[in-house]
Amino acid sequence: MRASDGKLGIRKPAARCALVALIAVFAAGCRVDMHIQPKVKADDPSEFFADGRGNRPEVPDTVARGHARTDELLYTGRVNGVVVDQFPFPVTEKVLRRGQDRFNIYCTPCHDYTGSGHGMVVQRGFPPPPSYHTDRLRQAPAGHFFEVMTKGYGAMYSYASRITPEDRWAIVAYIRALQLSQHATMNDVPAGEQQQLASGAK
Repeated sequence: MRASDGKLGIRKPAARCALVALIAVFAAGCRVDMHIQPKVKADDPSEFFADGRGNRPEVPDTVARGHARTDELLYTGRVNGVVVDQFPFPVTEKVLRRGQDRFNIYCTPCHDYTGSGHGMVVQRGFPPPPSYHTDRLRQAPAGHFFEVMTKGYGAMYSYASRITPEDRWAIVAYIRALQLSQHATMNDVPAGEQQQLASGAK
């Protein structure tokens, strides 16, 4: 028994020393100075500054990083706060093709490829959006569609974080093309092409 006790007596201090050393190693790696540091959170008061505010005013003549968003029409679809029926840049074939591409990616699941509101998710039970071909939406200003994509409307959430302002306008242009495709008349065809269409119809 004594030999056994003696052996245990030798092992216990060694085990304790090893445990203490191990704890010391781990404790040395647990520095918290990167987590607990002097800082001021946004909108919190601060005694460091004379005005008592944590937030600092912008330095005079500061230049915005990225986009200053000074073009109200481009970024909001409004002019002087009013939704308007105009585009912030010329609508070219390239813009329409870009709009079609983005529309097919982001809009067709609900609105389908014609804009009638019978997309695949609607066929599976999602509430249908209104058709673009109703009188109300045919008469709606272009800025309305841009604003809906930007802010969301009803069951539709905002796409501002997914689609750039320029692409949102391209989609609006393509929506206008879809609306025209369902309600166009011969008077909408350029004069030089009306005869070609008429002869083809025969």
